[in-house]
Amino acid sequence: MAPIKDDSLPIFPLNLGDYSMRKSLALLITSLGVLPVAANAFPIASTGEGLSVLVGSTNPIIATYQGNSAAFSNDLYLMRDASGNPGDDGILANDLFIFNNHATSVGSTLSLGSFAVGTELIFRLHVNNTGHDFFTGPASRNPDSHEHARVEENWQVNETLVSFEDLFNGPFVYNDLSFSFTNTQTTPPDPTVPEPTSLALLGIGLAGLRALRRYRS
Repeated sequence: MAPIKDDSLPIFPLNLGDYSMRKSLALLITSLGVLPVAANAFPIASTGEGLSVLVGSTNPIIATYQGNSAAFSNDLYLMRDASGNPGDDGILANDLFIFNNHATSVGSTLSLGSFAVGTELIFRLHVNNTGHDFFTGPASRNPDSHEHARVEENWQVNETLVSFEDLFNGPFVYNDLSFSFTNTQTTPPDPTVPEPTSLALLGIGLAGLRALRRYRS
């Protein structure tokens, strides 16, 4: 007897060349435990979706490129205004270029400068292949209303790790560009905790008062 052909089940073509589809399949295979998960060759922030990056001290902020596994070419920028101060003035030409995920060598560093404690640094990921721009901070900044960056404070001593996702609407793996930088935090600074420079000045002032008292006595 000839086998019965069941035409009741529709056949959907699967384009494995589609970057988003391949990324989704990789996530599905990993979640099902079909294949062993290989360790990433570069660090990816494990937490901190939607957190903002705040300046933690007046020391220079040094950015270090950590790596990527993206098919798309992405440029990383620090958003600035026309005066070179951190912020979003709506003019992308004012932003400071930092790294490209394909052209920049892992371990490359760049000094972003020194800023007032508590200043928010907004980082922008420009996806050259699609033209999309994604930002650190809340989902409302992004065109698809999703959080596209993880910000992991104290990834290492005095170092914050940021990992970006470059696909509109995901899937959200955050492996498309990772970078770290010093002297930043994800929570507002405690105004009751003075910086080291302030502590040093306070110490000098107290020493001066003691010397003055001895002189008067």
